Amino acid sequence: MNRVPAPLLILTAAVLWGLLGILGKQAQAAGIAPLEVAFWRAALAGGLYALHTAVIRAPLPRGRDLLVTAAFGVAGVSVFYGSYQLAVRAGGASLASVLLYTAPAFVALIGWAAWRERLGGREALAIGGTLGGIGLISLGGGQGVTVSPAALGLGLTAGFTYSLYYIYGRAFFDRYAPPALLAVALPVGAACLLPFVTFSAKTAPAWGSLIALSFFSTYLAYLAYSAGLRRLNATRASVIASLEPVVAAALAAALFGERPAPLALLGAALVIGAALLLSLQPAEKHPPVE
Repeated sequence: MNRVPAPLLILTAAVLWGLLGILGKQAQAAGIAPLEVAFWRAALAGGLYALHTAVIRAPLPRGRDLLVTAAFGVAGVSVFYGSYQLAVRAGGASLASVLLYTAPAFVALIGWAAWRERLGGREALAIGGTLGGIGLISLGGGQGVTVSPAALGLGLTAGFTYSLYYIYGRAFFDRYAPPALLAVALPVGAACLLPFVTFSAKTAPAWGSLIALSFFSTYLAYLAYSAGLRRLNATRASVIASLEPVVAAALAAALFGERPAPLALLGAALVIGAALLLSLQPAEKHPPVE
């Protein structure tokens, strides 16, 4: 990937992440329950990260670090992956993708509560914009988009648990190779989702969606993003990555007829704008992977 321009790598990751809800919805349409979709995403991608870790001979976390990583696997993988797929079913792929971008606001609030990080005018404006955007989305709705308490609650749960990637990464991503951490966290998350798996026979299209979700939108997307981030500052990377919900909305409209109403689109713009506002500062305020 070293020969590929860094902005193109970040753009590739954004497009692949934009497919998360699309592929998940396709898998659900093929008869796979949302939590089983989340299980296969974690299990298959976890296997890829484990193989990657073995190839680069990266050390796995041990002792207390292993316990913290396992706990992160419960919240940051099983709850995140599960709530996101449930949000896709409840409200649609485009709504779930937009609500995921509440994560930077959660990061700012967690930083203030846990580490007494200053909430200045930028942070207050971004958090207010996020709340206002959610309010407009709630009032807007649209064709093929179901704005319900369940859809909003699940989408915000996904946004909150996604924000934990920054909290966890801030402590561990400089100490261990990220694939080694994910090689532990994803199998733990998959194990927590195991009770929801039926292991029934699946069609070829169903397996195709699950494999694409795991390989392209999880494993490859992270590799592209991390490779691009090594040669591009975090601010520019976050701006490019913010195309993810745009990609998700465009594909959801084309494939599933999801068309948010103008008021909901304005709310989505506020949420994404708030995420960008928090990203356009010296301290990185966005999670590193999805």
